[in-house]
Formats: sequence, C-alpha cells, structure tokens
Amino acid sequence: MKGRNLPAFLAAAGAVLALAVATGGAVAGERQSREHATGPLPDWYPYVASDILKWAQPAAGVWVDLGAGTGGVGLAVATAEHEAAAASAIVLLDPDTRALSQALSRGREQGLENRLVAVEGVAEKMPLLDNSVDLVFSRGSIWFWQDPVEGLREVYRVLRPGGKAMIGGGLGDDYPEWARREFMRRRRGSREADSPQAKEFARRRHPDTMRQWAKDAGLTEFEVTGRGALPADDPRTGSGNWLRFTKQELQ
Repeated sequence: MKGRNLPAFLAAAGAVLALAVATGGAVAGERQSREHATGPLPDWYPYVASDILKWAQPAAGVWVDLGAGTGGVGLAVATAEHEAAAASAIVLLDPDTRALSQALSRGREQGLENRLVAVEGVAEKMPLLDNSVDLVFSRGSIWFWQDPVEGLREVYRVLRPGGKAMIGGGLGDDYPEWARREFMRRRRGSREADSPQAKEFARRRHPDTMRQWAKDAGLTEFEVTGRGALPADDPRTGSGNWLRFTKQELQ
C-alpha cells in the first residue's frame, strides 16, 4: 500500500471498528432487555434510599417512613452505608397493620429490631408530637392520600426546625436504565392509558399538582423535581417526582 493512502485506510478502518462496537453494544442491550423481559427487576429501594440520604444529609435522630407498607424504603435507609442512618431510629408509619408486621419481621431478619418502630396511622393525622422528627421520607404514598394538602401540613408539623422531608415517587437516579425502561413498559402494559384511573394517576403525579399541594399546605420554600408522566421510551421516565423541603429554623 502506498504511503499516501495509509491515513485514508486507517480512517476507514476506524469507522468500521466504531460501527462494529456500536452495533455490538446495541445488540447486547437488546439481548439484555429480552433476557430480563419476564424476569425480576433489580430492587429499586436501595437506589431511592441513596437519593434521600444524598439530598437530605440528615443528622442522626428520629426518621419516619411515611406510608411505609412492608418497609421497602425504610429498611433500605436503615441499612444504608451512612453514619447517621446507622445511629437513627426508623418509624414505619402506615394504616395497614398487616403490612407493618411484615416490615418488622423483615427488619428482625436484618438485625434491625432495636431500631424500628411500627406506628399505625395516616399522613393526614400522624400520631406524632410537634417538632419531634428529623427526617420524613415517603415513596409512592402521597398519590393515595385522602388529602395530600393536609398530609403535607402534618409532615411540616412533626418536623423539627431544620428537619427535612422528601416525598414523592420514583426508582432512583442511578437505577439501571434497562430496568427503568422495563419497569415502565410493564406498568403501562398493566393499565389502559385512557382509563379514568390512569388519567387521574397521571394528574396526581404531575409536578404542577405537587407544587399546588405544597402551596395550599402553606409551604413557602420547597422544590419539586421530575417531569410527571412521560412516554416509556423517554430516557427520563421513571426518574420520579419528588417534593423536597426543609422546616424553617425558629427565629
């Protein structure tokens, strides 16, 4: 080969190699999606717990998992590699006592029995004292509260000055992309997009709805992250919507 043609040859070879790598990656991604299409998805609770702790940077104290259910997020927070988490008491609050019993059983299996407290109650009327909690977190619960505005007022009431709350839903910022897409595909396939229930769920999940709830609850400083319901093929889908705020310090 003549020397003057060598650069062109190398450029062409590089393009072919890049195409092969890209194609191979796409094929691998498709294969991975097919392999996981019917299998279990990774547990999203540790990813959500990581987001909560990363944002709140909470002090050790009393933390509340509001709408705890069987303890998915609460247990993930309690077992996270975080100094304050290891030194905090976790209150699991939910109206479903059967679910709370399951959460406590799971907690005992993980050696958390001395750090978990189960409390029967609802967001709109929490059986907790004023200014008694350092952190409130809640995933997937607010969409089902009877009165989200009153629930948010209650969250603010029980927080200590400087305490923080992160309330909403999602899979976690670092949840694997293939699993995020598969989760959304399965969820959308399980309901009719045009049904009244689906439309109401989308309305409640919209960031504007959450902002209005926060304003109606009297919150003056807060942020809402997320973009609401998105198409299943949107890369941002599943990242969630979260309302985050800090109770103001006493003057």
